[in-house]
Amino acid sequence: MSYLVGKIVLDVTAGAPNNGLGEDNVARVKQLRIGRDVHPYVSAQAFRRWLRDSLPANEPVSPVIRSGSGQKQQAYTQGRPDLYLDDDIFGYMVAVKGDKTRTCQRDTVLATGTFVSVAPRRPDRDFGTMSRGFAAGENPVLHGHEFYSAELAGDVLLDLPRIGVFETDGTGLKVALPEPAAKEARENGAEETAFRGASALRLGIVERRRRAALLLRTLSAVRGGAKQSLHYGDRTPALVLLAPVKGGINPFTRVLGVRMERTQFDPAVLRAETEAWADELDGPVLLGWAPGFLGTQQDQVRSELGDLIDAGRLFIDHPRLLLNALAEQIERGERDSWFEDPKG
Repeated sequence: MSYLVGKIVLDVTAGAPNNGLGEDNVARVKQLRIGRDVHPYVSAQAFRRWLRDSLPANEPVSPVIRSGSGQKQQAYTQGRPDLYLDDDIFGYMVAVKGDKTRTCQRDTVLATGTFVSVAPRRPDRDFGTMSRGFAAGENPVLHGHEFYSAELAGDVLLDLPRIGVFETDGTGLKVALPEPAAKEARENGAEETAFRGASALRLGIVERRRRAALLLRTLSAVRGGAKQSLHYGDRTPALVLLAPVKGGINPFTRVLGVRMERTQFDPAVLRAETEAWADELDGPVLLGWAPGFLGTQQDQVRSELGDLIDAGRLFIDHPRLLLNALAEQIERGERDSWFEDPKG
């Protein structure tokens, strides 16, 4: 059993990828304060939406159901993780009053943190006008928005044993796949199993491999974000660190810091955590690093951690190549042990 844990970093240049609540006619980016410092951020919800929207066009996604009106509205997906990859990976909550056959919940398999600017960055404001087609002498319509440049980092955890495994008993919303949906899943080939103290249904290993591999490939090519007409930019990970860890602890949350007001990757932290958690690591640490990101720091990391690279305990490559290679290993069945849960 293994969790893939680590960190993803987005490189935003003059962008406004996730907007918050506007003020008057100014669109503001999401930001938080730590003391006097301002840190722009992208919410986990926004990044997960980008990831969902970046799935291949031929991958079916769970339809959304909307009901109610006014302040008593609900919106939820089909709640069918056996049929839809996004319900399986991202989770859902379906609460239909008085209908136990549809009420269900699935906690996320892919946990994502908020993508916060590593170094403080105060957004700038850009003002514009709209006057096209106005008569001579008419005042233009004024508007403004915020944008910024920053390296945004967020933690990530993928619970591999839960991919394609759905609880069928429990109380209330603890059931991920209630009857009669569970009956249909069995008829389609899902097998009965015990999983973390509950009865469950499990898809075949080929489909479970496919879903994990597809998620990794989608992560390597994620796209999305607000203000693309004015502030289009690459949203694929500039840096991604993933490691298979047996117990689900993420020891790599502090590999990035700030030095001289600049984002700094700290190889000493990576080395120390790799050594401290060596007995829990179930494979090498994988570090995807886009060329040119953070200047020459990648060269410094390769030099300082050369012994770990030579020993096969650390692999460094382009994020896309690294994620695609891991996806291929999973599809070939080379990482099937990661899907098994000894508590099951």
